[in-house]
Amino acid sequence: MTTQEMKNEMHECLTNNILHFWLERMIDRERGGFYGRIDGNDHVVADAEKGAILNARILWAFAAAYRVLGDHRYLDAALRAKEYIINHFVDKEYGGVYWSLNAEGTPKDTKKQTYAIGFTIYGMSELARATGDKEALNCALSLYNSIEKHAFDAKNNGYIEALTRDWQPIADMRLSDKDENGSRTMNTHLHIIEPYTNLYRVAPSPQLKERLVNLLHIFTDCLLNKQTNHLDLFFNDEWQGRRNIQSFGHDIEASWLLHETALVLADKDVLQWIEPVVKNVAVAADEGLLADGSMIYERWTDTGHTDRSLQWWVQCENIIGHVNLWQHFSSEDDLDIAARCWNYTKTRLVDQKNGEWHWSINEDGSVNRTDDKAGFWKCPYHNTRMCLEIMERLN
Repeated sequence: MTTQEMKNEMHECLTNNILHFWLERMIDRERGGFYGRIDGNDHVVADAEKGAILNARILWAFAAAYRVLGDHRYLDAALRAKEYIINHFVDKEYGGVYWSLNAEGTPKDTKKQTYAIGFTIYGMSELARATGDKEALNCALSLYNSIEKHAFDAKNNGYIEALTRDWQPIADMRLSDKDENGSRTMNTHLHIIEPYTNLYRVAPSPQLKERLVNLLHIFTDCLLNKQTNHLDLFFNDEWQGRRNIQSFGHDIEASWLLHETALVLADKDVLQWIEPVVKNVAVAADEGLLADGSMIYERWTDTGHTDRSLQWWVQCENIIGHVNLWQHFSSEDDLDIAARCWNYTKTRLVDQKNGEWHWSINEDGSVNRTDDKAGFWKCPYHNTRMCLEIMERLN
């Protein structure tokens, strides 16, 4: 496959498979905003709760698509998401965003999950990047200030996983039932450095640069396992953790996102420091590669268990991460891995009949229809971003 063929296929998949699905199936014209869920068998669940992460990722995806492609249908969808978030998710009293709403748009879970606030910054900053929208930029800056004021732990360095609505300690800080209840996680820090980098694109400042450099230090000093070059996942306040899970998708995603931060900062010293880390983490991630270029999910070093499911988001990050390595470090092998993974993904994970992508391919080779087609965690984010990144990088 040539780079032009890959680019053309990404454009086709983005416009006719992914975004078309969200425009046709997910707009909630009765209650406003977007539906909270479509299940794995393509049934709309109209009364499902609406998650902050889902709505922020919808905002990001359509704002980014409009920035690159200029289609006003995408701008309309982004503005719909922006208005719904500001009117329903943003906490006017305490700041931040609610974790979830009822289908009618009233608060359901009012906790302040740093990860969700980060994604809202990501979406709002992308709309500002695409259009110069001042309301979106002001919202992003306000949320950034809330995180720095309430969720940053200056004593131990790092970002607290979650707090109550009024920013008090909370017992259960987990993002999902699958996670450990750690007060520091790799995943949240990854999705703080990502929106902060995007915010820096539209509102650079010395303070924000300092925050970004500090986040890079957190990755290299606290999260990086020096023995394995994997990024460990769950920690307590003092950065103590079991370091027992190797998450291949998160590793390859982090490799290119950390590189992106260094590139956006345009600081030669930062780049010189981070680029060897980028390459080492990517090599560790490749332990999850299969012969066809696809990448399995995770393994637990303490039990020996490996989750060999092939999840949609892992393949997206696998493709971007290896194109990034090819682009910046001139490795044709990495471009080949990306092309083979894309061939697997378009053949097995993309739902050519009904639109969007399946959650995963199970270990026995069957399609996973138990998990959502669209929902709290299944958003037009990883796959939209993959298509746009490849389209822009192969320009």
